[in-house]
Amino acid sequence: MKINCAFVGFGKSATRYHLPYVLQRRDTFQVKTIFDITRHPDIEKEEAYQGIRFTSDLNDILLDDSITLVTLCTPPQTHFDYAKLCLEHGKNVIVEKPFTRTLAEAQLLFSLAAEKGLTVTPYQNRRFDSCFLAVEKVISSGVLGNIVELESHFDYFRPDAPDAPADYTHGAFYGLGVHLVDQVVSLFGRPECVHYDIRSVRNKNNPDDTFELQLCYGDTKAIIKCSHLVMQPYPKFILHGEKGSFIKQNIDQQETCLKAGKLPGTSDFGQETEYGVLKYLDAQGETLTERVDAGNGDYGRVYDAVYATLCQGAPPYVSVADVMTTMEILHRAFEQPTPALVRLS
Repeated sequence: MKINCAFVGFGKSATRYHLPYVLQRRDTFQVKTIFDITRHPDIEKEEAYQGIRFTSDLNDILLDDSITLVTLCTPPQTHFDYAKLCLEHGKNVIVEKPFTRTLAEAQLLFSLAAEKGLTVTPYQNRRFDSCFLAVEKVISSGVLGNIVELESHFDYFRPDAPDAPADYTHGAFYGLGVHLVDQVVSLFGRPECVHYDIRSVRNKNNPDDTFELQLCYGDTKAIIKCSHLVMQPYPKFILHGEKGSFIKQNIDQQETCLKAGKLPGTSDFGQETEYGVLKYLDAQGETLTERVDAGNGDYGRVYDAVYATLCQGAPPYVSVADVMTTMEILHRAFEQPTPALVRLS
Protein backbone atom coordinates (compact mmCIF):
# COMPACT_ATOMS: atom_id res chain seq x y z
CA MET A 1 0.00 0.00 0.00
CA LYS A 2 1.26 3.48 -0.90
CA ILE A 3 0.28 6.63 0.99
CA ASN A 4 -0.54 9.74 -1.03
CA CYS A 5 0.87 12.64 0.98
CA ALA A 6 1.13 16.41 0.71
CA PHE A 7 3.24 19.17 2.22
CA VAL A 8 2.16 22.54 3.53
CA GLY A 9 5.21 24.79 3.33
CA PHE A 10 8.14 24.52 0.95
CA GLY A 11 10.99 26.18 2.81
CA LYS A 12 14.19 24.78 4.30
CA SER A 13 12.36 22.45 6.67
CA ALA A 14 10.55 20.68 3.83
CA THR A 15 13.37 20.67 1.28
CA ARG A 16 16.15 19.71 3.69
CA TYR A 17 14.70 17.61 6.52
CA HIS A 18 11.65 15.93 5.01
CA LEU A 19 11.49 15.57 1.24
CA PRO A 20 14.97 14.02 0.74
CA TYR A 21 13.83 11.13 2.93
CA VAL A 22 10.24 10.81 1.72
CA LEU A 23 11.24 10.87 -1.94
CA GLN A 24 13.50 7.89 -1.23
CA ARG A 25 10.52 5.90 -0.01
CA ARG A 26 8.59 5.64 -3.26
CA ASP A 27 7.35 2.16 -2.39
CA THR A 28 5.42 3.54 0.57
CA PHE A 29 4.88 7.27 -0.10
CA GLN A 30 3.83 9.33 -3.11
CA VAL A 31 4.23 13.09 -2.69
CA LYS A 32 1.27 14.35 -4.67
CA THR A 33 0.92 18.06 -3.81
CA ILE A 34 2.97 20.81 -2.18
CA PHE A 35 1.30 24.03 -1.03
CA ASP A 36 3.11 27.28 -0.34
CA ILE A 37 1.79 30.83 -0.37
CA THR A 38 5.00 31.95 -2.05
CA ARG A 39 5.91 29.90 -5.10
CA HIS A 40 9.51 28.99 -5.99
CA PRO A 41 9.51 28.26 -9.75
CA ASP A 42 13.24 27.58 -10.05
CA ILE A 43 13.23 25.04 -7.22
CA GLU A 44 9.98 23.47 -8.40
CA LYS A 45 11.65 22.65 -11.72
CA GLU A 46 14.39 20.58 -10.10
CA GLU A 47 14.44 16.95 -11.16
CA ALA A 48 13.67 15.62 -7.68
CA TYR A 49 10.26 17.34 -7.70
CA GLN A 50 9.04 16.33 -11.13
CA GLY A 51 5.58 14.77 -11.00
CA ILE A 52 4.58 16.78 -7.89
CA ARG A 53 1.82 19.36 -8.17
CA PHE A 54 2.73 22.75 -6.69
CA THR A 55 -0.07 25.08 -5.66
CA SER A 56 -0.89 28.26 -3.77
CA ASP A 57 -4.45 27.05 -3.11
CA LEU A 58 -4.70 24.98 0.07
CA ASN A 59 -7.98 23.48 -1.13
CA ASP A 60 -5.98 21.48 -3.68
CA ILE A 61 -4.88 19.43 -0.66
CA LEU A 62 -7.87 19.70 1.66
CA LEU A 63 -10.43 18.68 -0.96
CA ASP A 64 -8.37 15.89 -2.51
CA ASP A 65 -9.72 12.69 -1.01
CA SER A 66 -6.78 10.69 -2.33
CA ILE A 67 -4.38 12.56 0.02
CA THR A 68 -4.43 10.92 3.44
CA LEU A 69 -1.33 12.42 5.08
CA VAL A 70 -0.22 16.06 5.30
CA THR A 71 3.10 17.26 6.69
CA LEU A 72 3.21 20.81 8.06
CA CYS A 73 6.50 22.65 7.51
CA THR A 74 5.31 26.16 8.37
CA PRO A 75 6.16 28.71 11.11
CA PRO A 76 5.30 27.66 14.69
CA GLN A 77 2.40 30.11 15.09
CA THR A 78 0.58 28.43 12.18
CA HIS A 79 0.90 24.81 13.31
CA PHE A 80 -2.29 24.58 15.32
CA ASP A 81 -4.57 26.22 12.76
CA TYR A 82 -3.22 24.21 9.82
CA ALA A 83 -3.27 20.92 11.76
CA LYS A 84 -6.85 21.50 12.92
CA LEU A 85 -7.94 22.35 9.38
CA CYS A 86 -6.31 19.22 7.95
CA LEU A 87 -7.84 16.99 10.62
CA GLU A 88 -11.28 18.50 9.97
CA HIS A 89 -10.84 17.49 6.32
CA GLY A 90 -9.98 13.90 7.20
CA LYS A 91 -6.19 14.06 6.85
CA ASN A 92 -3.59 12.47 9.10
CA VAL A 93 -0.97 15.04 10.06
CA ILE A 94 2.75 15.28 10.82
CA VAL A 95 3.66 18.59 12.47
CA GLU A 96 7.14 20.11 12.48
CA LYS A 97 8.51 21.20 15.83
CA PRO A 98 7.30 22.69 18.03
CA PHE A 99 4.08 20.67 17.83
CA THR A 100 1.94 23.58 19.10
CA ARG A 101 2.46 26.75 21.12
CA THR A 102 0.37 25.69 24.13
CA LEU A 103 -0.80 22.62 26.01
CA ALA A 104 -4.44 23.42 25.27
CA GLU A 105 -3.75 23.47 21.52
CA ALA A 106 -1.97 20.11 21.69
CA GLN A 107 -4.80 18.52 23.67
CA LEU A 108 -7.42 19.82 21.24
CA LEU A 109 -5.56 18.36 18.25
CA PHE A 110 -5.28 14.94 19.91
CA SER A 111 -8.96 15.01 20.88
CA LEU A 112 -10.00 15.95 17.36
CA ALA A 113 -7.80 13.25 15.83
CA ALA A 114 -9.23 10.62 18.16
CA GLU A 115 -12.77 11.72 17.37
CA LYS A 116 -12.14 11.33 13.65
CA GLY A 117 -10.04 8.16 13.84
CA LEU A 118 -6.94 9.96 12.57
CA THR A 119 -3.32 10.33 13.62
CA VAL A 120 -1.57 13.61 14.44
CA THR A 121 2.07 13.42 15.47
CA PRO A 122 5.09 15.70 15.92
CA TYR A 123 8.17 15.39 13.74
CA GLN A 124 10.65 14.32 16.42
CA ASN A 125 13.41 13.35 13.98
CA ARG A 126 16.14 13.67 16.61
CA ARG A 127 14.99 10.37 18.09
CA PHE A 128 16.83 8.96 15.08
CA ASP A 129 20.15 10.76 15.53
CA SER A 130 23.03 8.28 15.61
CA CYS A 131 24.43 9.89 18.77
CA PHE A 132 21.12 9.49 20.58
CA LEU A 133 20.67 5.94 19.31
CA ALA A 134 24.08 5.15 20.85
CA VAL A 135 22.93 6.49 24.23
CA GLU A 136 19.72 4.48 23.92
CA LYS A 137 21.74 1.35 23.09
CA VAL A 138 24.04 1.77 26.10
CA ILE A 139 21.19 2.36 28.54
CA SER A 140 19.18 -0.60 27.26
CA SER A 141 22.24 -2.87 27.54
CA GLY A 142 22.23 -2.38 31.32
CA VAL A 143 26.03 -2.49 31.60
CA LEU A 144 26.13 0.86 33.43
CA GLY A 145 23.66 -0.29 36.07
CA ASN A 146 21.36 2.41 37.41
CA ILE A 147 21.80 5.65 35.50
CA VAL A 148 22.90 8.55 37.70
CA GLU A 149 23.23 11.41 35.22
CA LEU A 150 22.75 12.21 31.54
CA GLU A 151 24.06 15.46 30.08
CA SER A 152 23.07 16.52 26.56
CA HIS A 153 24.32 19.53 24.59
CA PHE A 154 23.19 21.39 21.47
CA ASP A 155 25.71 24.21 21.10
CA TYR A 156 26.97 26.62 18.45
CA PHE A 157 29.39 29.51 18.17
CA ARG A 158 27.33 32.30 16.62
CA PRO A 159 28.28 35.50 18.46
CA ASP A 160 26.44 37.85 16.10
CA ALA A 161 22.77 38.31 16.94
CA PRO A 162 21.11 41.23 15.09
CA ASP A 163 17.77 42.40 16.41
CA ALA A 164 15.11 39.82 15.62
CA PRO A 165 12.32 40.38 18.11
CA ALA A 166 9.72 37.62 18.30
CA ASP A 167 7.81 35.66 20.90
CA TYR A 168 9.11 32.72 22.92
CA THR A 169 8.16 30.11 20.31
CA HIS A 170 10.94 31.46 18.09
CA GLY A 171 13.63 31.08 20.75
CA ALA A 172 16.24 28.39 21.24
CA PHE A 173 14.24 26.51 23.87
CA TYR A 174 11.16 25.98 21.71
CA GLY A 175 13.27 25.48 18.57
CA LEU A 176 16.06 23.23 19.87
CA GLY A 177 15.06 22.39 23.43
CA VAL A 178 12.01 20.54 22.14
CA HIS A 179 14.37 17.91 20.68
CA LEU A 180 16.47 17.56 23.82
CA VAL A 181 13.45 17.38 26.11
CA ASP A 182 11.78 14.79 23.87
CA GLN A 183 14.91 12.63 23.90
CA VAL A 184 15.02 12.65 27.69
CA VAL A 185 11.30 11.95 27.98
CA SER A 186 11.64 9.02 25.55
CA LEU A 187 14.38 7.55 27.78
CA PHE A 188 13.06 8.22 31.27
CA GLY A 189 9.43 9.30 30.99
CA ARG A 190 7.80 12.12 32.91
CA PRO A 191 10.16 13.87 35.36
CA GLU A 192 9.25 14.62 38.95
CA CYS A 193 10.46 18.20 38.67
CA VAL A 194 12.29 20.52 36.28
CA HIS A 195 14.80 23.27 37.11
CA TYR A 196 14.90 26.05 34.48
CA ASP A 197 17.53 28.60 33.44
CA ILE A 198 16.50 30.28 30.16
CA ARG A 199 18.12 33.51 28.97
CA SER A 200 18.80 35.86 26.07
CA VAL A 201 22.56 36.33 26.33
CA ARG A 202 23.71 37.77 23.00
CA ASN A 203 20.91 40.28 22.46
CA LYS A 204 18.21 41.12 24.99
CA ASN A 205 15.91 42.23 22.16
CA ASN A 206 15.69 38.67 20.87
CA PRO A 207 14.07 35.50 22.23
CA ASP A 208 16.17 33.16 24.36
CA ASP A 209 19.44 31.81 22.96
CA THR A 210 20.73 29.99 26.05
CA PHE A 211 19.12 27.44 28.33
CA GLU A 212 19.89 24.78 30.89
CA LEU A 213 17.32 22.43 32.34
CA GLN A 214 17.68 19.76 34.98
CA LEU A 215 15.01 17.07 34.81
CA CYS A 216 14.84 15.00 37.97
CA TYR A 217 13.85 11.33 38.21
CA GLY A 218 14.56 10.27 41.77
CA ASP A 219 18.28 9.44 41.88
CA THR A 220 18.61 10.07 38.14
CA LYS A 221 19.12 13.54 36.71
CA ALA A 222 19.10 14.61 33.07
CA ILE A 223 20.74 17.92 32.13
CA ILE A 224 20.07 19.56 28.76
CA LYS A 225 22.03 22.61 27.64
CA CYS A 226 22.20 24.94 24.66
CA SER A 227 24.32 28.01 24.00
CA HIS A 228 25.24 30.02 20.92
CA LEU A 229 28.54 31.05 22.52
CA VAL A 230 30.47 27.78 22.66
CA MET A 231 33.57 27.81 20.45
CA GLN A 232 35.13 24.61 21.79
CA PRO A 233 32.34 22.06 22.01
CA TYR A 234 31.39 19.84 24.89
CA PRO A 235 30.73 16.16 24.23
CA LYS A 236 27.29 15.75 22.70
CA PHE A 237 26.30 13.22 25.37
CA ILE A 238 27.79 12.35 28.75
CA LEU A 239 26.22 9.40 30.55
CA HIS A 240 27.14 8.18 34.04
CA GLY A 241 25.88 5.08 35.80
CA GLU A 242 26.73 3.16 38.96
CA LYS A 243 29.10 0.91 37.00
CA GLY A 244 30.70 3.27 34.50
CA SER A 245 30.35 6.03 31.93
CA PHE A 246 29.68 6.63 28.25
CA ILE A 247 30.96 9.64 26.30
CA LYS A 248 29.81 10.53 22.77
CA GLN A 249 31.78 13.47 21.40
CA ASN A 250 30.15 14.28 18.06
CA ILE A 251 26.60 14.93 16.98
CA ASP A 252 24.86 12.95 14.23
CA GLN A 253 26.15 13.90 10.77
CA GLN A 254 22.90 13.95 8.77
CA GLU A 255 22.37 17.68 9.11
CA THR A 256 25.98 18.36 8.09
CA CYS A 257 25.51 16.27 4.96
CA LEU A 258 22.15 17.83 4.10
CA LYS A 259 23.55 21.35 4.42
CA ALA A 260 26.37 20.35 2.06
CA GLY A 261 23.87 19.10 -0.51
CA LYS A 262 24.60 15.42 0.10
CA LEU A 263 21.40 13.38 0.06
CA PRO A 264 20.24 10.19 1.75
CA GLY A 265 21.12 7.13 -0.28
CA THR A 266 24.69 8.15 -1.06
CA SER A 267 27.28 5.73 0.30
CA ASP A 268 28.68 7.93 3.06
CA PHE A 269 25.57 9.93 3.93
CA GLY A 270 25.41 10.50 7.69
CA GLN A 271 28.54 8.45 8.23
CA GLU A 272 29.79 8.61 11.81
CA THR A 273 33.07 10.46 12.32
CA GLU A 274 33.72 8.93 15.73
CA TYR A 275 32.12 6.35 17.96
CA GLY A 276 31.22 6.84 21.59
CA VAL A 277 33.44 5.29 24.25
CA LEU A 278 31.92 3.10 26.95
CA LYS A 279 33.96 2.32 30.06
CA TYR A 280 32.51 0.14 32.82
CA LEU A 281 33.07 -2.57 35.42
CA ASP A 282 31.92 -6.04 34.41
CA ALA A 283 30.50 -8.71 36.75
CA GLN A 284 34.04 -9.78 37.72
CA GLY A 285 35.06 -6.22 38.62
CA GLU A 286 37.26 -5.86 35.54
CA THR A 287 37.34 -2.50 33.75
CA LEU A 288 36.29 -2.79 30.12
CA THR A 289 36.47 -0.14 27.41
CA GLU A 290 34.36 -0.50 24.27
CA ARG A 291 33.51 1.54 21.21
CA VAL A 292 29.74 1.81 20.67
CA ASP A 293 28.44 1.69 17.12
CA ALA A 294 24.69 2.20 16.86
CA GLY A 295 24.77 2.65 13.10
CA ASN A 296 24.05 5.80 11.14
CA GLY A 297 21.03 7.92 11.92
CA ASP A 298 18.06 8.15 9.58
CA TYR A 299 15.35 10.80 9.90
CA GLY A 300 13.32 8.88 7.36
CA ARG A 301 12.52 6.43 10.13
CA VAL A 302 9.88 8.95 11.26
CA TYR A 303 8.03 8.27 8.01
CA ASP A 304 8.60 4.53 8.34
CA ALA A 305 7.01 4.71 11.80
CA VAL A 306 4.07 6.79 10.58
CA TYR A 307 3.55 4.32 7.73
CA ALA A 308 3.50 1.47 10.24
CA THR A 309 0.88 3.34 12.28
CA LEU A 310 -1.39 4.22 9.36
CA CYS A 311 -1.08 0.98 7.39
CA GLN A 312 -0.19 -1.71 9.93
CA GLY A 313 -1.85 -0.51 13.14
CA ALA A 314 1.38 0.09 15.05
CA PRO A 315 1.21 2.56 17.94
CA PRO A 316 2.51 6.08 17.22
CA TYR A 317 6.28 6.29 17.50
CA VAL A 318 5.84 9.20 19.94
CA SER A 319 3.07 8.50 22.41
CA VAL A 320 0.45 11.11 23.26
CA ALA A 321 1.72 11.04 26.86
CA ASP A 322 5.27 11.83 25.72
CA VAL A 323 4.09 14.67 23.49
CA MET A 324 2.02 16.20 26.27
CA THR A 325 4.87 15.90 28.78
CA THR A 326 7.29 17.60 26.39
CA MET A 327 4.76 20.32 25.59
CA GLU A 328 4.11 20.94 29.28
CA ILE A 329 7.83 21.32 30.00
CA LEU A 330 8.13 23.79 27.12
CA HIS A 331 4.99 25.74 27.91
CA ARG A 332 5.50 26.06 31.66
CA ALA A 333 8.97 27.54 31.13
CA PHE A 334 7.30 30.76 30.00
CA GLU A 335 4.69 31.09 32.71
CA GLN A 336 4.78 34.40 34.55
CA PRO A 337 6.74 34.90 36.66
CA THR A 338 9.37 32.78 34.90
CA PRO A 339 9.84 29.66 37.05
CA ALA A 340 13.13 28.41 38.42
CA LEU A 341 11.59 25.10 39.50
CA VAL A 342 8.40 23.36 38.41
CA ARG A 343 7.12 20.21 40.04
CA LEU A 344 5.10 18.12 37.60
CA SER A 345 2.00 16.51 39.04
